[in-house]
Amino acid sequence: MIIKDNNHPSHCLFTLLSSRGLLGGNMLGLVGFIGGDLHATSGRHLRCTLRSPTVQQTSGSTNHPQRAWLASQAPLCGHQTPKHRTGLYGPFTHPQQTLGSSRGPFSLPLFTQRVALSQGPNTSTAKIRLRTRLVVTLLFGGGLLGTWWYVRDEKQQNHQMQRIEQLKKVALGQGDFSLLDHRGHRKTKRDFLGHWVLLYFGFTHCPDICPDELDKISAVVSALDKDRSLPAVQPLFVTVDPERDDVAALERYVKDFHPRLIGLTGTPEEVKVAGKDYRVYASPGPKDEDGDYIVDHTILIYLVNPDGLFLDYYNRMKDDVQIAESVRNHMKSYVKL
Repeated sequence: MIIKDNNHPSHCLFTLLSSRGLLGGNMLGLVGFIGGDLHATSGRHLRCTLRSPTVQQTSGSTNHPQRAWLASQAPLCGHQTPKHRTGLYGPFTHPQQTLGSSRGPFSLPLFTQRVALSQGPNTSTAKIRLRTRLVVTLLFGGGLLGTWWYVRDEKQQNHQMQRIEQLKKVALGQGDFSLLDHRGHRKTKRDFLGHWVLLYFGFTHCPDICPDELDKISAVVSALDKDRSLPAVQPLFVTVDPERDDVAALERYVKDFHPRLIGLTGTPEEVKVAGKDYRVYASPGPKDEDGDYIVDHTILIYLVNPDGLFLDYYNRMKDDVQIAESVRNHMKSYVKL
């Protein structure tokens, strides 16, 4: 059965009636589909609203279906006054809204409107803007970080060069020496260029201080050897008592310490020249009944870089861990002349 609404010719009400007598079963009977507006200006847009009425039967009364609309009860875009129309079962409200089309207003179900808006150009534009801001922020931050790193590196190099110039003015360890090692070979300062050197002045008859300092040097060298990224350190021991510390005495003495330790000796004049380059003080004390004596001398460990330039010194208050850390830092900041 087809019923037309003369007040609204664009609406067609299709109602399928079914009764117990026609279908025979316990089917309740009224399912309707109400169509929407088919605008003349937009032949492609059609709004269909599903209405599922429920049949209520009361004695002495007719069936009145209850209409259920899936469309929104308020416009989604802007505030508009809904248009009131009179349909088959009385007046009803049909909300309409304009989506900005030049072809005229048309209505969509609420779910369709939300999907359309959520997938619209505004979301894509927002994503593009967010990505652009992230890229700009990363580029700007990377530029600042690179500039800071460059300035920091330049500052460290300038500081290192200034320190080298200051050490040159000190004139410590800039002379050359010529001594015999514990195997009887002549060694000069040039033989140790290109190597990091830990240098100590002492004597083999020293009761406690010299052995303690040489043990400390051995521990430092062993600790640095564990780091394969660092160059090897050459330990040197120069005697301040050449009268008793000949080549044979040094050979016996250095065996008790690091295997790379080299002992150096020479004539009293050669030893004096070597000590003078590093401003080492040495003075033999009085001899006892057995002819033994103690040599009072400077107790310092000197660090010499591969250019043969004195860099740092360590007194008895520095332990092997502190010295190793200091040497490691000097190696990392080393600038070749």
